[in-house]
Amino acid sequence: MRTNYHTDQRPAYECSSRADRLTTPTCRSVAAATVDNAVAGMLLDALTPEQVALALAAADEVAGRHQRVSRAAELAVERARYDADRAERAFCACEPENRLVARSLEARWEARLAFLAEAEQALQAASESLPPLPGRAELEKLAADLPALWHAPATSSKDRKRLLRTLIADVTVLPEPDQAKVRIGIRWHTGATDELRVARAVHPGTAKRSPSPAVEMIRRLGPVTPAAELAGQLNAAGLATGHGRPFDVKAVQWIRHAHHIPAPAAYADGEISVAEAARRLGCSTSVVYHWIHTGQLTARRSSGSRLCIPWDDRIQAESSHLSRAARPRTLPAPPSPAAEGEISVTEAAYQLGCSIHVIYYWIDTGKLAARRGPGGRLHIPWNDQVQAECRARIGQSGHLNPAARKTRPRQRR
Repeated sequence: MRTNYHTDQRPAYECSSRADRLTTPTCRSVAAATVDNAVAGMLLDALTPEQVALALAAADEVAGRHQRVSRAAELAVERARYDADRAERAFCACEPENRLVARSLEARWEARLAFLAEAEQALQAASESLPPLPGRAELEKLAADLPALWHAPATSSKDRKRLLRTLIADVTVLPEPDQAKVRIGIRWHTGATDELRVARAVHPGTAKRSPSPAVEMIRRLGPVTPAAELAGQLNAAGLATGHGRPFDVKAVQWIRHAHHIPAPAAYADGEISVAEAARRLGCSTSVVYHWIHTGQLTARRSSGSRLCIPWDDRIQAESSHLSRAARPRTLPAPPSPAAEGEISVTEAAYQLGCSIHVIYYWIDTGKLAARRGPGGRLHIPWNDQVQAECRARIGQSGHLNPAARKTRPRQRR
C-alpha cells in the first residue's frame, strides 16, 4: 500500500495496484487516521501501570549492568594508564649507552600505550551504549499520564513515531470482506502479534444524514401524515436530524424530496386549486386571489399552505357572475379604415417624402386639416390641391429643402 493525499489534505492508505488499474475485490483504501488511532489505542492499552512497572524494573537492571560494565572499563583504563606510566619511567631511567635495553623498554612502553588507547575506547563505547535515562520518579509520573502525554499538543508526531517503533515492529492492513470494517495486524518486537477490526471512518456528508429510523418512519407515515404532525411524532420518538437538531417542517420536506416520499394529497374531494379555478372561469389567478381576500370566494389552507377552493356547480355559477360583473379590461380599439378621400399620417409622409413628425407639426399648427377617427387615429382629407400645397411648403422650407435656405450654414474651421 502507499500513502495518498486527497484534495482536502486527508491522508489515506491505498492499494498500490490501483495505479496500475489492477484492482481486486479485496483491494481497499482506508483513511490514515483510522489505522493510526487504532494502533495508538492498542499501544496505550499495552502500556498499563503493571507493564510499565516491569519495564522500569528491567530498565533498573539494565542500568545496573551498564554501571558495572562502565566501572570495569574505568578500572581497565586505570590499570593500563599505570602500566604505561611505569613503562615510561623505566625507559627514561635507562642509560643511553644500553641501546639494547633501551630498545626493549621502548617497545614495552609502546605496547602499554596501545593497551591504554584500547581501554579508553572501550570505556567510551560503554558510556555511549546507554543514553542517560530520567529518574525513576519522573518515569513513573509520565507513565501514569501517558495518554495525556500522547495527545498533548506539545508532543510531536516524530516523538510518537519513536515510541511506536520502540515497541512495534510493523503494522499490516489485512484483507477484509466487510467493506465497513478494516482489519489491522500488529507485530511487536517481542514476536507477539495482535489483530484488530475497526470501523472505517464515515464521510462527513454521510455522517450528517438523517438517521435510518427517522427515514423509515417518514417513509411509513409520510404519504398520509402532514409534515407538521410528522415532525412532532419524530421529536416525540426522540429522533433528531443528522445535525442533531429537532425535526421541523422543512427537515421533513427535505427528507421527502431526497427519498422520493409522497406527501398527503393537498386537495380533498370537491376542492380545486386557484389556478384551476382561474382556468375554468377564464380569468387570471390575481382575480381569484382578490375574491378570496375580500371574502367573495371561500377557500382553506392545506398543510402545505396551499389554498383549496370548494367547488361545485353553484359556486361556479356565482363565480361566473362575478367574472361578468367585473370591470372589463381595456383592449385596443379595432382598426377603423379611413373614409374615401382620406389618408393616414404615415401615408401622407410617404407620398411627400418627409417624416411623420413634419405632418404632425403641420396638423398641430393648423397648416394641414385632419380629423380623429374612432380609434383616435388621425385621417387627413387628401386631394391634388392639398398635396400641391404641402409640396410648395416643403420647397419653401430651409429645413426640408437646403437649397431654399436664405443663409449658408457656418463653416467649421
